[in-house]
Amino acid sequence: MKHIIVGTAGHVDHGKTALIEALSGYAGDTLEEEKKRGITINLSFSNLQNDNTNVAFIDVPGHEKLLKNMIAGAFGFDACMVIIDANEGIMPQTTEHLEILNLLHVKSIIIALTKSDLVTPSEVEERKKEIQEYFKTFSYLSLKSIIPVSIYDKDSIKNLKQELFSIPIIEKPSNGLFRYYIDRSFSLAGVGTVVTGTVLDGTIKIGEKVFAPELEKEIVVKNLQVHDKDEKEALSSQRTAINLQNTKVNLKKGTLLCKKGFIRGFTSVDVWVEGISNQTIKHNTQVILFIGTKQIETKILLYSDENEISSGLAKLQFHSKIFLVHNEPFIICRSGKTIGGGRVLNPINDPIKKKIKMPLLEALKNDDFKTAFEILVNTHKRGFGIISSNQRFGLNHDEALKIAHKMENVFVDEKGLVIYPLSIKKELKNKINAIYEKNEYALLSANSLSLKIKWASESLLNDVLQDIVKSGQLDLKDGIYKNPNINVNNIDKIIEEKMHNILQEEGFMPTAPYNIYDELDIDRKMGDDALKRLTKSQKVVRLAHNLFVTTENLSIIITRLREIMKNEGSVDINSFRKFYDMSRKYLVAYLDYLDLYDDVKKDGMKRVLV
Repeated sequence: MKHIIVGTAGHVDHGKTALIEALSGYAGDTLEEEKKRGITINLSFSNLQNDNTNVAFIDVPGHEKLLKNMIAGAFGFDACMVIIDANEGIMPQTTEHLEILNLLHVKSIIIALTKSDLVTPSEVEERKKEIQEYFKTFSYLSLKSIIPVSIYDKDSIKNLKQELFSIPIIEKPSNGLFRYYIDRSFSLAGVGTVVTGTVLDGTIKIGEKVFAPELEKEIVVKNLQVHDKDEKEALSSQRTAINLQNTKVNLKKGTLLCKKGFIRGFTSVDVWVEGISNQTIKHNTQVILFIGTKQIETKILLYSDENEISSGLAKLQFHSKIFLVHNEPFIICRSGKTIGGGRVLNPINDPIKKKIKMPLLEALKNDDFKTAFEILVNTHKRGFGIISSNQRFGLNHDEALKIAHKMENVFVDEKGLVIYPLSIKKELKNKINAIYEKNEYALLSANSLSLKIKWASESLLNDVLQDIVKSGQLDLKDGIYKNPNINVNNIDKIIEEKMHNILQEEGFMPTAPYNIYDELDIDRKMGDDALKRLTKSQKVVRLAHNLFVTTENLSIIITRLREIMKNEGSVDINSFRKFYDMSRKYLVAYLDYLDLYDDVKKDGMKRVLV
């Protein structure tokens, strides 16, 4: 079945409630009635259905509701039905609603010209022309049709129904990232917590976890309902009830649900903002931001040198972190009045200078992502990550990589999702050559180098190392890069000797093996293998995880511990520390090793000779 979501709006007393009742037979939703029915929630408030199409109305009774309910569903709307009284025509609230819909980019508008039985046919035609002319003033709205109706004329209601059923499913931009703002939350006996809202993007399934980033809480989805029916999965643009499992967190209206790890929060974001009804946006103004079903105080800081603008680039500052995505619509109000709105351009706060940020925001405003990528790569000299492309650009990873591959003079790490400027390869070559010049016995892999040079990905390092091999400065053998003048046959022995010498010099408090590997510039696997051989030959003893000591040093410590037990009757951490000023990690490891001897007994926290 085709599911269509239609927002409804209109001036007070233009007959919207009566019209919706005539269309659907449903006068409106009451939460108490819904609670009595258990989890079966009339999510769409009212709906209209034929054999293959379900039209779900998100009713907007007035100005306040428009802000709090319609914005969350803006991306989900397939159309909006605006009610206009055929006698009164366009009124102030009609204008305000249409201006807000224009800001939200709701493109397809159906005008229901109500009470048409109270005017003459010529007056209806005149009203149509008036509306058509008025729509030319909007940048983003598209007038689908004007349908004269009367609740007393069944044929006109039938015509409107057919028009609603004919609304096409609009292909909406999607990055596959599940997002959902809660518009209602309540508990039902025997069911638990139920929240309702519109799936703005992505999908959600029973058994999956949703994440409330503001609360840092992950919750399991117990059940789903879409348009009164239990479903295993809810899709983008569907009004959905989510039954959440054993949640004790405060899930209130405006709470965002998403998937964990995909959306980061920031206390400021960059936006495009514009005023409505000839109003201007002033610099350093405190306003209320409506986004999704959330409302939050924010300060507007204009990037323009002017103190007020009709439209332009700005920064929004918040008192706490807010979790937004690219191209998300918002409305701003001051003193209870709508003054404008806009779109989120850059939801991730980068420490970028203004002269660089301005062209970046212009590129994002025009969805010129290739230019945006180029600016960001030139700014992030040591790699720009596109792992957050879902949030940052509204692009999934495949789409982001496709754009990256169209760029020139860059290296694209597909696995790590990082774009590097090619100029960085010269710096890496110099760093790698310096390591091998300092230590002719260095034996490194791309992986071990990535642990040394943390900003460089393994994929990039492999590419650079291959270039060095081609130049004849290094050899590659079994994934390890070595000095071509070093004899491979005695490498293992040399490594063992060097590791043993380091452990011996470090005495009773040796460092972790990976520190030794870094000092010797050897690959970790090669180092692990050398340690195993040293242990097997009993030159080194493993005391604990990542704690190896030479047999010679261990013998000295054990001899001293026996002397303490003989002279003082026992040894514990405190008496041991009197002779050796070590951290607890080493003291415990040596005392535990005593337990391997048959003539030593553990008595509480002490060791005694038997």
